[in-house]
Amino acid sequence: MQKKYSAIAAKAAAKVAATAATFALLGLSGCSLLPEKADETKGWSATKLYSEAKEELAGGHYERAIQLFEKLESSYPFGTYAVQAQMEIAYANYKAQDQAQALAAVERFIKLHPNHANVDYMYYLRGLISFNDQIGFLNFIYEQDPTERDPKATREAFAAFKALVDKFPDSQYTPDAIDRMKYLINAMASYEVHVARYYYRRGAYLAAVNRAMGVISDYRDSPSIEEALFIMIRGYEKMGNVQLHDDALRVFKQNYPNSKFLDEGVKKERQWWKLWG
Repeated sequence: MQKKYSAIAAKAAAKVAATAATFALLGLSGCSLLPEKADETKGWSATKLYSEAKEELAGGHYERAIQLFEKLESSYPFGTYAVQAQMEIAYANYKAQDQAQALAAVERFIKLHPNHANVDYMYYLRGLISFNDQIGFLNFIYEQDPTERDPKATREAFAAFKALVDKFPDSQYTPDAIDRMKYLINAMASYEVHVARYYYRRGAYLAAVNRAMGVISDYRDSPSIEEALFIMIRGYEKMGNVQLHDDALRVFKQNYPNSKFLDEGVKKERQWWKLWG
């Protein structure tokens, strides 16, 4: 009896082993059993690839457009469309709001083609990518503690546009870059004033004065200078520095005789920073 059961067990084990081996073989050869997905772009000319990619881009299908542009570049690396495809890849990633990939594509193009006729556009695009990343930045700092975020994207966008202006002063993109730089200067100055106000509200008057002083020295054409100077007046007053307070107040009245801050300053008990809501 024992021998009979042993024989049955051995036979069952053999079947299990055979079944396992069969599945293993099927797993190894599975790709050959399933139909491969056809590459619809196989045999497409560079012209057709570019045309189809541009159509996808125009339709807002950015992922598909990027795939086709990459296919074009890899299939025809030495053709006239390859360089254009590199530019389009950067732009498509920018439109897809993939900042990291867009910047990587821009940097790659500038490195590979520093003397290209349209390289100024890539400098401009680099600025736009960072510029759009900081859109809403002012809304953010008005709603949250302004010391919680460093305006890195703002500075990067400014540096990118400045590189364009310095390197290609006659570029068709330079006037717009200059306008955006002015906006960015005001954004950075506004951020610094927010931080100065933050310090003032918490009684860190020296830190508030120093931050406000930085706005005056670094952003001379910004509208934020008016409040920065007023923060210095109130800060010196809180610290009991009569001479510096009087000097700052004199300069303030000369430059902003009709400032709304002067009315608020007379009403000591009112919180002047609440003017912004």
